[in-house]
Amino acid sequence: MSNSTAIIDVDGRRTRVRVDGDRTNSRVVLLHGIGRSLEDWAPQFWRLSGSHRVISMDLPGSGFTQRSTSPTSLPVLARGVLATLDELGEGRPLHVMGNSLGGAVAQQLTMLAPERVASLVLVSSAGFGKEVALPLRLLSAPVLGRFMATHTTTSSARMAERMLFANPKLATASRVEHAIAIARQPGTAEVVWETAQALATLRGGVRREWREALSTSVAAAGKPTLVLWGDRDRILPARQLEEARRLLPHASSHLIEGVGHMPQIERPDEFATLVLDFLASVDRANQPRKPRRNPSMPTDL
Repeated sequence: MSNSTAIIDVDGRRTRVRVDGDRTNSRVVLLHGIGRSLEDWAPQFWRLSGSHRVISMDLPGSGFTQRSTSPTSLPVLARGVLATLDELGEGRPLHVMGNSLGGAVAQQLTMLAPERVASLVLVSSAGFGKEVALPLRLLSAPVLGRFMATHTTTSSARMAERMLFANPKLATASRVEHAIAIARQPGTAEVVWETAQALATLRGGVRREWREALSTSVAAAGKPTLVLWGDRDRILPARQLEEARRLLPHASSHLIEGVGHMPQIERPDEFATLVLDFLASVDRANQPRKPRRNPSMPTDL
């Protein structure tokens, strides 16, 4: 499979994946946010795949992938990612890149299977503060949240798209139509509601217990990490980047000016440059070093 989107079977679930780039290159896996799809990475497919094998997927119960039979949680989503990689025959360590909820899933992968993670790129990632946009807090409410998740309209989809970007022109009609198509997939609304309930509360915002568990584990693992944030993020405020820096002192970080929650879409070239430089440094560090030849030793032995 190369440069294509396909539906594969993963543990009996219909799972949508896309693979780009040469199979001999180091691997990058791209993970999207709550209720989203692999299209959130579309501007990066060709930018990253020139030097890497790029694997994108719709998480369980998102996009056009069937949900898990278990109630949705970070471990369930992370295990779904691992099962998908197994089905694709990807057992080597990968660079794991996650946006929003996908960043939390990336961190959960480090907890569950650190040997599968070569590095982390966390993009406006959940897990570094309790603040989250009001609509996502409302989704965590038992009755109202379920109603909101199951009653996506053109107006609500348009509002959600506009919140993602500093530039309102990026909330195009095609993006809104795509969001509605996703929301109408069987099981998607329930997964969005379950995820919101598992990770946040209406009054308290993002739950502290899972945030602390993730950051403690990621800090202890010490995997090379890059944290990126848009300074005009209206979903997870940019001040959470400071908390990420405190919790992950080993990580590199960068605040991208003039963009919102999805810098990979809003500033694709700048984003790709930052990421590719980081990945190249990790790949160089991971290359086996050639033994140094002792010049006093004969070369014909």
